[in-house]
Amino acid sequence: MRLALTIQTPEVPAQVPVALLSGTLAEKLEKAARMGATGVELITTEPASLNVAALQEQLNRNGLQTAAIASGGMAFAAKLTLLNPDPLTATLARQRLDELIALAAALHAPVITVGSFRGRAVSDKEGSLAELAQILGRAGDLASESGVCIALEPLNRFEGDLLNNVAEGLAFLKELNHPAVGLLVDTFHVNIEESSWSEPFRQAIQAGKLLHVHLGDNNRLPPGQGLIDFGAILSTLNESGYTGWLSAELLGKPDPDTAGQQTIEYMLNLMKGLA
Repeated sequence: MRLALTIQTPEVPAQVPVALLSGTLAEKLEKAARMGATGVELITTEPASLNVAALQEQLNRNGLQTAAIASGGMAFAAKLTLLNPDPLTATLARQRLDELIALAAALHAPVITVGSFRGRAVSDKEGSLAELAQILGRAGDLASESGVCIALEPLNRFEGDLLNNVAEGLAFLKELNHPAVGLLVDTFHVNIEESSWSEPFRQAIQAGKLLHVHLGDNNRLPPGQGLIDFGAILSTLNESGYTGWLSAELLGKPDPDTAGQQTIEYMLNLMKGLA
């Protein structure tokens, strides 16, 4: 398992609350490496505007990999959602989805994430889920051709009305039946919607659908600052053979740099006990 910090790229028009580290992009990458992360998850709202060659050079210089391309800024900062009731907005959002896939392929990121970016039910939930399946099926074909996957994130009931827990996510994926679309499981959302710290991760792995993990304690602070048993989660992931990324996507408190440092130190200490 590998540790990553979520950061946002310079073109994002507002500070995303769960983006960590301060400074320029170059400074963020230097800090991530110095803290002990081996990857970064990139929140971007205009993927096609980024200078991929320059970004890859900066990543290489700091010994970092791209853990994921995140869509977390699309709904929050760019006001774009895939199920937006406005046809023009929805069309632009789906174009950005394609651009996220292209960026992931260019930076050798294994996944792009889809959480709040999917939007909410437009009318009835069943019809919205069918439309989402159509969108992700088409995008999954493009992702497969590009050598990346789409990680769909169950969101707690206060942040989304479609696919709130792992069981619902797995049922949706079973119907979708696309090899390039799986799950992102976030410990913060697990805390609200599940009845076990570890079973949702085990279920997603057993289904062959766990693609990515987000870290955040029950109060959305760094691991170790709340109530979640991260030791139990890590043990389950380790026993189940998960070798993917654990990416900090949490509130930058007391400040974005300290939150990043606390996350890496706490998780590295826990991971030593797995050896």
